[in-house]
Amino acid sequence: MITLQLLVNGLALGAAYALVALGFVLVLNATAAVNFAQGDLVMAGGLLGVALAPYLPGYLPLPGLLLLPVVLVLMAGLGLLLAAAAYLPLRRRPPVAVFISTIAAGIILQNGASVLFGPEPRAAPPLLSGGTLDLGGLVVAEQSLAIIAVAALLIAGQQWLFGRTQLGRRLRATAQDPEMARACGVPVAAMILITFALGTAFAGAAGLLLANRYFVTPTAGGDLILKAYIAVTIGGWGSVPGAVAGALLIALFEVGVSSVLSYPVALGLLYATLLVILLARPQGLFGEAARRRA
Repeated sequence: MITLQLLVNGLALGAAYALVALGFVLVLNATAAVNFAQGDLVMAGGLLGVALAPYLPGYLPLPGLLLLPVVLVLMAGLGLLLAAAAYLPLRRRPPVAVFISTIAAGIILQNGASVLFGPEPRAAPPLLSGGTLDLGGLVVAEQSLAIIAVAALLIAGQQWLFGRTQLGRRLRATAQDPEMARACGVPVAAMILITFALGTAFAGAAGLLLANRYFVTPTAGGDLILKAYIAVTIGGWGSVPGAVAGALLIALFEVGVSSVLSYPVALGLLYATLLVILLARPQGLFGEAARRRA
């Protein structure tokens, strides 16, 4: 039986997964290619929080929240570098070239993190004080509630940017039809750079959110990219709401099954459920028209 506490924990995990999947699908829509470095970018965001934590005064009650904007900005810069090195030079090549270049970028991040931080699991500071709240006899971690709130604000901010601003309209035009957008005067290369920056910033935020409760290691990215890929597949390729919904479903499934059985069983059942969904509804929950993907 899933209690309210497990539900909150599942929603917190799903909120972090949603940021990973959101960044993944934004780049996917803008480039029609898969960024397989997304999981390693999450790891980089978590380790960046670990590296910056010693520079915070010890008495601060909101350590992670103060680190969050710094991590967002620095990871956005890393996203610009990733786009300039791994995508733009190859954008006119077959999609498999980007597929391989992002895998190579992820391996570089993994090895760099191993050299700088070692293989040991590390924890970033909590968003709040790291305490708990007593809600009528139900104890809920403040970190879980903070993760849900921060992820919701970031996702709402992305929706506002894309739906209400001129920049967002240009980003959407680039994702929908880059050739037509270019013909209408939209700087497509710049829009792709901005999309990579946003996607990487979301990955970094997810890393900071996850690294306190679930720790972070240089090899943590592999599992996270699989979760993002599954979330996007379940939600429907190219669908932002689908990616978020898929991420929440994955996390709630993991937490619910793990509480009754075990995490390995939950993971196996997750992949089995994915196969069933692909057989029954291959376009996902929020299916889109077919497009060629890397």
